[in-house]
Amino acid sequence: MSIIESLNWRYAAKKLNGEKVSDENVAKIIEAARLAPTSSGLQPFEMFVITNQELKEKIHKLSFNQSQVLDCSHLIVFAAWDHYSLDRINHYFDYYEAERDLEKGFSDGYKNGVTKQLTAMTTERQFEHAARQVYIAFAFAMAEAAALRVDSSPMEGFLPNELDELLQFKEKNLRSVLLLPIGYRDEVNDWQVQLKKVRKNTDFMVHHIK
Repeated sequence: MSIIESLNWRYAAKKLNGEKVSDENVAKIIEAARLAPTSSGLQPFEMFVITNQELKEKIHKLSFNQSQVLDCSHLIVFAAWDHYSLDRINHYFDYYEAERDLEKGFSDGYKNGVTKQLTAMTTERQFEHAARQVYIAFAFAMAEAAALRVDSSPMEGFLPNELDELLQFKEKNLRSVLLLPIGYRDEVNDWQVQLKKVRKNTDFMVHHIK
């Protein structure tokens, strides 16, 4: 099974028509992000699925008035951990051991190595590392959306500090990284709908070393 056809179908929708995505498909998109690989399996991020129109209007102002935020069915905010705390790391490995029916402490050697490596970074570098994991999960969510023929628009264009304040992320030790409005393309008003998909030729990007 290949997702190439779906990736050729998708584009960054600039105008959405307001049609609602089913709860089932939203759940699948979220699940794809949840199942994405992350460094050491820590999954250092959380997702906030927003349908409240009043809140979307506030976020619209913080995202340079990009219409997708208002017209989407669901707005998914991806927020990374602002640092790697011992509590967070311990919680993950406790859960890991319980889920696999392992003796408590089974993974201590690996856990201690991960903890030492991550906590040796500055707080800002810890956040940057966590944010890179968000991008991986974000890509999986967009791929699943495309497979379901749900449009999405990856967005970095917003004011993160203001959004963090609005959503009270500081109290949750989180920082916003990306926005993903999902919905259905406005065939009439989105100027990009009929444009040819443009990507670099494989010859310019792939180098085989034998």
